[in-house]
Amino acid sequence: MKSFTYERARSPAEAAAAAARTQGAKFIAGGTNLLDLMKLEIETPAHLIDVNGLALDKIEATPDGGLRIGALVRNTDLAADTRVRRDYGVLTRALVAGATGQLRNMATTAGNLLQRTRCPYFYDTNQPCNKRVPGSGCSAHPGGSDDPGPRSPADAAPKVKA
Repeated sequence: MKSFTYERARSPAEAAAAAARTQGAKFIAGGTNLLDLMKLEIETPAHLIDVNGLALDKIEATPDGGLRIGALVRNTDLAADTRVRRDYGVLTRALVAGATGQLRNMATTAGNLLQRTRCPYFYDTNQPCNKRVPGSGCSAHPGGSDDPGPRSPADAAPKVKA
């Protein structure tokens, strides 16, 4: 793992300012994906901004009958929420099926949206991967496809209404 600097943000504005002033900065909360990628040196942030202290861990009802899920809500808490279990059962089932209890206890809603692909070639730095190094090729698509590679639930995350 490459060396990096670290700071704990006290407000969303402070976190955004830290990211703006430090090239190569990444936010960290649960770290269940980012730390693995750092160990493999697939991700090499120069600076980590810990956002765990921000008050973004609430699940709140919205006026139109939906739910506003904070960026730092842990997956365990989201899956166990009575309203989520009652009205969004498929979300509860997906969260429970997607990771062990230990990972759900650390993983956050925002982290799910930031999670990188789970393709084994992405994690194997001896193999070419267009998602890791654009233009390097894709071992999952021999023959030189420009396709970025296999899809995972994380690849679809930006389509989720945030």
